[in-house]
Amino acid sequence: MSAGTQQIIAPHWTPAPAQLTMAYSVCRGITRSNAKNFYYAFMVLPKRKRESLCAVYAFMRRCDDIADDPTRSIEDRRVKLDTWLDALHRAQQGEPTDDPILLALTHTQRRFTIPAGLLDELALGTAMDVAAPEVHDEIGPPATSATSPLTIQYQTFDDLRLYCYRVASVVGLVCIHIFGYRDPAAEPLAEQCGLAFQLTNIIRDVKEDATMGRVYLPQEDLAQFALTAEDLLSAPDPARFRPLLAMEADRARTFYESGDQLIPYISEDSQPALWVLINIYRTLLEKIAERQYDVFTAKVSLTVSEKLRILAKGFLQRLT
Repeated sequence: MSAGTQQIIAPHWTPAPAQLTMAYSVCRGITRSNAKNFYYAFMVLPKRKRESLCAVYAFMRRCDDIADDPTRSIEDRRVKLDTWLDALHRAQQGEPTDDPILLALTHTQRRFTIPAGLLDELALGTAMDVAAPEVHDEIGPPATSATSPLTIQYQTFDDLRLYCYRVASVVGLVCIHIFGYRDPAAEPLAEQCGLAFQLTNIIRDVKEDATMGRVYLPQEDLAQFALTAEDLLSAPDPARFRPLLAMEADRARTFYESGDQLIPYISEDSQPALWVLINIYRTLLEKIAERQYDVFTAKVSLTVSEKLRILAKGFLQRLT
């Protein structure tokens, strides 16, 4: 996958400094309230990089909120996502906007020369969650049965990678533009680091996603362990899912190695933040493993004290 080549169009309208200050403040509030893991890593960044990552997160959060809105039909969510992306394109082309997220995001895009195509990919990834079945033709139709309310989104792990690329690997590519890097070798490493994060999310959220009718575990992986989507209904047996989730965790661990390799490629003032982010997610994965991959009894997460210990080590790295 390329890092995106669409050019940023020069702005015809420039927001006032006070507007930008308010816009970034709104994005910071959204990030602080919703980004339970990302925000801790952002805290060890220089201010302008921290603000810009908050703008990116707020844009992603808006996309997710639209796609997951239970009060709207799937078709309404698709339309609203299209409208949101159109609003982004108009703002990128220099048209005035009073949306604080778009104000901060387009300012961030110009400041760090983020290819517009990457931001489109972020929105397209979210749209895959509300895509009509025929949209999946290129990667295989979703598997479901006449009696199951669950849809298996992807047939193989390779199919799942496109979704992970758009919702996570692209985030990694956007982040390294903000972190700062010179060597193109950083790009595939950022993509694979994003895969590690997303696989960790998929493992953690198996139960929550099933309640929304979504199964991200690939059909071929379920079949390998004699499991079906129906096994996620009612009260799943954690022991039956343990070998499958352990296999997915091993895949994630391999991709975390790319994250470790990525750190030296980015600007020194951003390395502690990436270290914090990788270690928060990796620690979460190992906490799931310690619980024998039981993500059904209760949602697994790191405590504030666990995150603060990782954050403290990140601060020490920034100071040394």
